[in-house]
Amino acid sequence: MSGLLVAGTTSDAGKSVVTTALCRAFARRGLRVAPYKAQNMSNNSMVCRGRDGVTAEIGRAQWVQAVAARAVPEPEMNPVLLKPGTDRRSHVVLMGQPAGDVSSADWETGRRHLAEAAHAAFDDLAARYDVVVAEGAGSPAEINLRAGDYVNMGLARHARLPVVVVGDIDRGGVFASMYGTVGLLEPADQALVAGFVVNKFRGDAGLLRPGLEDLERLTGRRVFGVLPWDPGLWLDSEDALDLEGRRARGDAVRRVAVVRLPRVSNFTDVDALGLEPDLDVVFASGPRDLSDADLVVLPGTRSTLADLAWLRSRGLDRAVVEHARRGRPVLGICGGFQMLGRVVADPDGVEAEPGARAEGLGLLDVRTDFAVEKTLRLPEGSALGAPASGYEIHHGRITVGDGAVEFLGGARAGNVFGTMWHGSLEGDAFRRAFLAETLGCAPSGVRFAAAREGRIEGLADLAEKHLDVDALAGLARDGAPGALPVLAPGGVR
Repeated sequence: MSGLLVAGTTSDAGKSVVTTALCRAFARRGLRVAPYKAQNMSNNSMVCRGRDGVTAEIGRAQWVQAVAARAVPEPEMNPVLLKPGTDRRSHVVLMGQPAGDVSSADWETGRRHLAEAAHAAFDDLAARYDVVVAEGAGSPAEINLRAGDYVNMGLARHARLPVVVVGDIDRGGVFASMYGTVGLLEPADQALVAGFVVNKFRGDAGLLRPGLEDLERLTGRRVFGVLPWDPGLWLDSEDALDLEGRRARGDAVRRVAVVRLPRVSNFTDVDALGLEPDLDVVFASGPRDLSDADLVVLPGTRSTLADLAWLRSRGLDRAVVEHARRGRPVLGICGGFQMLGRVVADPDGVEAEPGARAEGLGLLDVRTDFAVEKTLRLPEGSALGAPASGYEIHHGRITVGDGAVEFLGGARAGNVFGTMWHGSLEGDAFRRAFLAETLGCAPSGVRFAAAREGRIEGLADLAEKHLDVDALAGLARDGAPGALPVLAPGGVR
């Protein structure tokens, strides 16, 4: 069994970035590579097909990592996906299919079957690929959760995986967090931690070297490299921690305001707009943020009714309606589209209390009724004279009235557009047609798939230059070095 676990000192330390980079770097060496994350907690997901041909839902990050690995995305690469609905309860997607809910109250006992399924999925991938690059979640040093952990050290112990810990130096305190991560682990877990990767370094590498040498001396573990800060290499993300970092730069002449819903999902739908040189894409939280926008986008949400109530509490509902009445375009995607309709109802309590119902913004003659069965589709079609495609992930059932016309699984009325197809703007032909129709933009020549591939290649180039990729490949092949020291306060014991 050949594999490697990329863990992190914190959430958003750079685990996804390093995992993606290693997937491409290992694939360049002729290895058959599979990405893996036992459990995601994210509302940013993607639809793929299992080996049986059935559509399945996985985390967006693992889908992108599969692209980086030159592998076909499949549910085994992210067997457990938790989609937060509230602060204490998450919807469970198991092997790509809905599997009820889990709450913080039953965090350990309610996840035992998830651990079994996750480890079985890893074993399946390991039997079919040369190497599995696994990404951890949060920090492996969450000692209050260790007993039920199957994502970090629980996975490493299951598969005897060597572990590399990534730390974000841009946050500060990286040496303490790396040392402390190892030091808090029990000896059997420490024995699998082989070393470290520093992420997001800015400045003179010479100034960092004494600290790296001390870290290696104090821990008895190697630093495999230091990745520099490079804001141009962002990738599709699995969470919304850095939405502001996705803002477009340059000499943009038209402003796109994306409403930052509290439970936003699949916000990568607007990534393609951010690549357009004539557009400045910003995230908006108040009515003033929409006042000078040329296009307003209501993105997807994990909880349409709750976020619709939030929209009203901030006065954003009136701002969106006023924007449309001034003749400016509005685009709603999935849950955001549902908000633009007349009524949103949840008779069975799929996202809210049973029988919950709310009036929408009334910009589209559409009614939404939530159903227990989830729709997972990879649709294709056309709109605005261009071919279009995307993916659907929703419980909402849409009824379009006479006052609107069909539009990509949704509806359109004048300058108001609503679609159930996530990812449709990633299609270059459709995006050009939509921007010409709504903003009068001339074709820019941007190719989204090529841009993503360029980012992946650039990230792998960065890893090849600044990390010892061959040593990491050897680590994945041979396992953690034997007799690694156990840390105690003050250094190696």
